[in-house]
Amino acid sequence: MATTQPLAPAPSPFVADCPTRQVLDRIGDRWTMLVLLLLDRRTHRFGELAREIDGISPKVLTQALRALERDGLVVREVFAEVPPRTEYSLTDLGRTLVGAVSAVADWATAHIDEIQLHRAAFDAR
Repeated sequence: MATTQPLAPAPSPFVADCPTRQVLDRIGDRWTMLVLLLLDRRTHRFGELAREIDGISPKVLTQALRALERDGLVVREVFAEVPPRTEYSLTDLGRTLVGAVSAVADWATAHIDEIQLHRAAFDAR
């Protein structure tokens, strides 16, 4: 008689070592959404991304791009030219995430006045 193996528990982002939580941490990173939103517009070179994202250091941008590349959301393409040219673009998987990221950005834009009023009221207490 065959024995059945118990089913593994479903991934839960509330468990510290859950891979789902790691993905949510990446998406919720301070710079990830901004990089994804820019790459959704078009392919960018490193310097273009650095100029368009105010306040990001080259080191942090490099870390963000490497993490996104590692997760399969961004592809890095190096062209053998003098000087070398490197371009970043979204992968098909990255494009599937942009809709959700755009929705969050749109929500923030639509509600920023309300949020600022709540912040001011809270800070005035």
